[in-house]
Amino acid sequence: MTDMNPTSEERDAYHAFLLRLWRTQSQGKTQWRASLESPHTGERQSFASLEQLFAFLSERCEGQPPEDDWRPR
Repeated sequence: MTDMNPTSEERDAYHAFLLRLWRTQSQGKTQWRASLESPHTGERQSFASLEQLFAFLSERCEGQPPEDDWRPR
């Protein structure tokens, strides 16, 4: 029987997100934007660049909580 209440360590070992990517034009330059949505909670986080997205994922995979100011303004 599968345990329906995973431990904190088990939750940190697996991450699922719906990833959306799109391009925008700003001052004649093309830039990628991204968002991640949790299929479990519906929470969505947006990123102004791929670098911000990668930094968030890197922090999440290293088991460290993301910085409070990671969100673009």
